[in-house]
Amino acid sequence: MHTTNFFKDKTLLITGGTGSFGQTLAKRLLIEDQCRKVIIFSRDEWKQWEMRQSAPIFSHPKIRYFLGDVRDKSRLKRAFSEVNYIVHAAALKQVPAAEYNPTEFIKTNIIGAMNVIDAAIDSGVEKVMALSTDKAANPINLYGATKLCADKLFVAGNSYVGARSHPTFAVVRYGNVLGSRGSVIPFWKKLLAEGAQALPITDKRMTRFWITLEQSVDFVLQSFLRSQGGEIFVPKIPSMKIVDLAQAFAPAIPHKYTGIREGEKLHELMIGLEDARHTLEFTDHYLIIPELYHHDESLKEKLLTRGEGRRLPEDFSYASNTNSQWLGIEALRQLILQL
Repeated sequence: MHTTNFFKDKTLLITGGTGSFGQTLAKRLLIEDQCRKVIIFSRDEWKQWEMRQSAPIFSHPKIRYFLGDVRDKSRLKRAFSEVNYIVHAAALKQVPAAEYNPTEFIKTNIIGAMNVIDAAIDSGVEKVMALSTDKAANPINLYGATKLCADKLFVAGNSYVGARSHPTFAVVRYGNVLGSRGSVIPFWKKLLAEGAQALPITDKRMTRFWITLEQSVDFVLQSFLRSQGGEIFVPKIPSMKIVDLAQAFAPAIPHKYTGIREGEKLHELMIGLEDARHTLEFTDHYLIIPELYHHDESLKEKLLTRGEGRRLPEDFSYASNTNSQWLGIEALRQLILQL
């Protein structure tokens, strides 16, 4: 499925656009010359300056930088003027920080989501794709709880658009991104550069879903094409053991077990038992259909115009420790070499 024609002559805005995902998506669209304009919306002028300096592509004639915070609805409305598509990537994400600063995470991740929805409707945007996280499935930490709230808000946003039938809102949920800012690989690199004699690992049993930045961009772009409004898209991606990642990254360095941090899970979950009841399986992804849509055949039909999916088994869940796809040490080493 090719995205070139879909984005041709369209303006796309990325909230949190200076992050790892936003930069990778912007670079892809600019290199392929798909859009009329790419707008980076973020609250930190220094990160915008750093982004401009990091590669010539980020001074492309089609890119714009817009300072603002998703907490500020009036600023969002100004930014969304004449915008066709939005990727909502802005969020506070650090799990332990959320446990100690819950109100700040609520303001950005929940109130910010509400503001994006309202501003998109008021501005006549065509499509909004919000980025979620595996931590939103059966959340045990505040970060995951705020992202679950945001997911529910974006799905429900489709009910408020009125007769225009746009914007449509959908969600992409995926796991940890290999090598992204704030992830474990850059952290370990920094520690070794500072002379650390061991790699800290919270628990040797820990497993995680993993996806590369390029794969996450691919999946979001494909989901734009597939989306009819209201879906939660979940890619089929491999799992890995954290000890295997450490072995692939630095085979000669011993491990130091530090214990699970506040709000951290031993294994990650992307589709729980309850969600699985109304989830369909496709070749490369799962589609979570909101329970509300099961009571409205016309809405359900609309979601399935891209093809019929397979029902999941009664006891199905999509978790990192029971996944059928795994990355071994050698496969992880090859991925790390590409970072």
